[in-house]
Amino acid sequence: QVQLVESGGGLVQGGGSLRLFCAASGSIFSIKTMGWYRQAPGKQRELVATITSTGNTNYADSVKGRFTISSENTKKSVYLEMNDLKPEDTAVYYCYAQYRPYISFYDAWGQGTQVTVSS
Repeated sequence: QVQLVESGGGLVQGGGSLRLFCAASGSIFSIKTMGWYRQAPGKQRELVATITSTGNTNYADSVKGRFTISSENTKKSVYLEMNDLKPEDTAVYYCYAQYRPYISFYDAWGQGTQVTVSS
């Protein structure tokens, strides 16, 4: 069983910054991809940013230039640095990992951390 534990959410004024952190633990042989998704009230969950074990990153257009994802794969953790936050960034942010305990890959999700940006 794999657990993803997030931290770092909170309330911030528009233009401010927050840093999210997620650590994976459990039966993990390797992690292929880690990342962040978010879900605002009344909306579907959407990709924010991902990073592969080789360091390739992918960002949603809405966060490019403002958010930076990084990871310490050996420590099975991922960070999301969020700058110049906007009210539309308000959402529950979920950590994601594509991992394998042995041969096959599986998806794991964290429980989410609330990010609220006031105008």
